[in-house]
Amino acid sequence: MPTTTKEMNCILKAISTSNSEPLCLEGESATVTRVKLEMASHGSVHFACHATQDLENPLKSGFYLHDGRLELADIMKQKFAVRELAFLSACQTSTGGEKLSEEAVHMASGMLAAGYRSVVATMWSIKDQYGPMVAESFYRYLMERGKTSEGSRLDSSHAAYALHHAIQDIREQLGDTEQGLLTWVPYVHFGS
Repeated sequence: MPTTTKEMNCILKAISTSNSEPLCLEGESATVTRVKLEMASHGSVHFACHATQDLENPLKSGFYLHDGRLELADIMKQKFAVRELAFLSACQTSTGGEKLSEEAVHMASGMLAAGYRSVVATMWSIKDQYGPMVAESFYRYLMERGKTSEGSRLDSSHAAYALHHAIQDIREQLGDTEQGLLTWVPYVHFGS
């Protein structure tokens, strides 16, 4: 999808001062096996893809990759050394079901259960054209807060503030019209 490539490029631009080397998997390289393998050696992940939530069996919810679906159950089984940030730039990744309306059973809570400290997700479908802007503003803020004398690092401890900053940027551009609200309200942060 063109907007996912644009989103990836916006993120790369925002984190260009990072001390670590980002890895981008898209197209044929974004396989279930490869993504699981790379998640083991990267503390932060950003999914810009389609996702599905299975309300009958939440652990079968997952992200659609090139060769299939990476299910939440598979992510939770992995033994990762460090899990910092998961940005789920996919529709409805924090939407619960009517049957369990009092429960937080969704993909974002599953990523928290898998060990990620901070998770950014969406409550309903998001507008593709604004995803890259939200992501770039979010990561730029994190990199600014992660500056050290040796360079910058992605500091997930500021993720809630970074999302607030990114949403304020979009809100300033779009205003508080009904259309504007539908664009920026879906984004939520979970964790620390």
